[in-house]
Amino acid sequence: MRPDTPAENVDHISEAARLERTAELYPEDAEALLLRAAAHRELSGDRPAATALYDRLLASGTGLDNPFLVRALKASNLWEYGHEAEARAIIDGIRTAAPRDPAPWVIVAEALEAHDELEQAHEAFTQAAHLLLTGVTEPPRATHPLLFGRHRVRRMLGAAHDEWDALADSVHTLPITLDELHDPKRVWSLGSENPAELEAEITRLRAELGAYREALSRPFPVAILRWPADELAELTEAYPSLTEEYPTYEEHLAAIETALRELSASGTPNLGVVTGTVPSYEAFAASEGAAPGDATLLPQYATTLAARGRAVAWPPERGAECWCGSGRTYGECHGDA
Repeated sequence: MRPDTPAENVDHISEAARLERTAELYPEDAEALLLRAAAHRELSGDRPAATALYDRLLASGTGLDNPFLVRALKASNLWEYGHEAEARAIIDGIRTAAPRDPAPWVIVAEALEAHDELEQAHEAFTQAAHLLLTGVTEPPRATHPLLFGRHRVRRMLGAAHDEWDALADSVHTLPITLDELHDPKRVWSLGSENPAELEAEITRLRAELGAYREALSRPFPVAILRWPADELAELTEAYPSLTEEYPTYEEHLAAIETALRELSASGTPNLGVVTGTVPSYEAFAASEGAAPGDATLLPQYATTLAARGRAVAWPPERGAECWCGSGRTYGECHGDA
């Protein structure tokens, strides 16, 4: 949930304020926007302000998509500025509730790990693994941080490999093994004066950072705009100038898949698809003081939807439905090419 941007390149206070203003304009997306705003508040060093945003969400009276994630982030933040007892109480409550989403488990376990509570971190990671991965032959991507975190903590504790560690190894795709990445003795190499050892450690750290970036979602994915068939028909009927952009529905879908594959081949990470609607697009155009028939507005609309947390990751996981909404799996639909 943290913005994946170097701190020196971002005015976190201004960015948080912008996101909070945007949340006022789009209350239906307040959860995603305020979570990112809270992350910026934390990065700016204003942890009490971040807690206030988490409390604002929890007290909003509206149904949150993931209230346990909000509580977990609040607990992690509280612990960082001295409110350990309250943080522990929240963590205990989350573990008792046993949510079925991996994200809050990762946050609470890593909070415990960060404060040298390795045994409790291991218990939390293991509890989540049993809850979410028992009987699962191919772990969903969202659960990979659970497996990697558990593996890391067990290495710190000197525990022997078990079946969950083997599963973590099976989903790890980087050239440096998890055992090497999570070797507690690595830290000693940072004090070496040998350039070769330091270069090797830098390579390991880059690989570890790559693993985290692959596992976590960035707040602003590169997103391609998709229109459902009925919305596209309404759009082109209302704004005929856009038929040049969207000759047919089938060509529209094919162009999306082609664009995503080209972006992926060029090394662009964190790709996604956002779904547009005509009323939403018209409202966006009005807010920009632009005509809806202006095709140059379409990428801006897609970016705004992505910034509001509306993007669906591409490519879909194996066995998941295709992004196009056909109801078929991606491998049987646009992924079959």
